Amino acid sequence: MTLGAESALTTVGTEKITLRGVRHRYPLRTSARGLGEFVALDGIDFDIHGGELFAIVGPSGCGKSTLLDILSGLVHPSEGRVCIDGKPVTGPALDRGIVMQGYALFPWRTTRSNIEFGLEVKRVPKAKRRAISDHFIRLVGLDGYEDRFPYELSGGMKQRVAIARALAYDPDILLMDEPFAAVDAQTRENLQDELLRIWENTRKTIIFVTHAIEEAIYLADRIAVLSPNPGVIREIVNVDLPRPRSSAGLRSSDSFGVLRNKVWRLLQTNSVRPPS
Repeated sequence: MTLGAESALTTVGTEKITLRGVRHRYPLRTSARGLGEFVALDGIDFDIHGGELFAIVGPSGCGKSTLLDILSGLVHPSEGRVCIDGKPVTGPALDRGIVMQGYALFPWRTTRSNIEFGLEVKRVPKAKRRAISDHFIRLVGLDGYEDRFPYELSGGMKQRVAIARALAYDPDILLMDEPFAAVDAQTRENLQDELLRIWENTRKTIIFVTHAIEEAIYLADRIAVLSPNPGVIREIVNVDLPRPRSSAGLRSSDSFGVLRNKVWRLLQTNSVRPPS
């Protein structure tokens, strides 16, 4: 399934996720006499549309992973509110799948049984689990590797298993925390193309955290650029590049270069919003 720029835009729905006044702080021991606090995020306000591929970029320590933990429900913000489909996020739930940098596969399980883990938790019958895992094994290009254990797979293959496992139990939202950071450059670009293909087929709402400017531009509909200490939104950049996207020529195009320079400048400035 491939979609052009116009159809890609029309598939994006209304607000799926809303964040209002989100602030998060961690206790910090400042001396032997007491505790202070470290403000990781401060005044985060934005919306993510249904079916959108939304990237978050920023330097180390800007609160990107904390923001993803809040969206997952693993962390409750110190202040503010996060809603999905108008309902407050109060904890983890099966409407959100998570893919992390470190794969987090069960080493004693095969590719298939790793992918089926969430389905087992949901008590999906064995025959249906098999049909679903077959579908996602094909979707991520792991035909022939169904019975391999993680130690028998390359880093890129492990990440494909992690993505398939997150998708298999059909979450509405996929949260991805620098999922391709641990693989080599060529594999990383291949996995980016794989993610775009999966997104075009499933139209999941995806929130993708990354340090890499080019990765964010290549994948996303919009990019939230965060500043460090505390993490605030400098700007949300619209990525007005046509879909479907292909590395061939796109990364060297003038439009791509303009976006890359814009995001880079936003990351360099010390102000919350750079001068125009």
